[in-house]
Amino acid sequence: MWLLRLWYRYVDRECARAVNLLDRSAVSDSDWNRWVGETGERLALKAVSSRGGKPLYQNFKPRRGGEVDLVYRDGEILAFAEVKTRTSEQFGQPAQAVDQEKKALIIRGANAWLKALGRPEVIFRFDIIEVILQDGKPPAIRVIEAAFTAPHSGLGM
Repeated sequence: MWLLRLWYRYVDRECARAVNLLDRSAVSDSDWNRWVGETGERLALKAVSSRGGKPLYQNFKPRRGGEVDLVYRDGEILAFAEVKTRTSEQFGQPAQAVDQEKKALIIRGANAWLKALGRPEVIFRFDIIEVILQDGKPPAIRVIEAAFTAPHSGLGM
């Protein structure tokens, strides 16, 4: 694990390099959105790993609904994270786009994950990872730990 952390911190410099955005006029809107989302999720995974987190699963989508972008361990805590990526802050912080409907999907996904594990006695939380990609600048990545809780269900910190 320590070797992986060293790799992400000192060898894999994608989180520190300037971003080269695609030429938006050369791709369709759906391709643009997919590229932005996939790039943000890849960078979020690297950021979590460089901080000592242990990624467990990406894009968890249980059969009965729900969705979690990234499941990872942060020490003894299990984190269910939503990754929000933007190419500008013109319309506010990326975390502001995580509305009640999206939170409900994440909570449902976390419930399915915990059920699959047999509902272990584990501390967990819901994080939001913001990624800002601006052409010519290194990505800005912010992990908001315990960004929200699951109301009235006993889920979350």
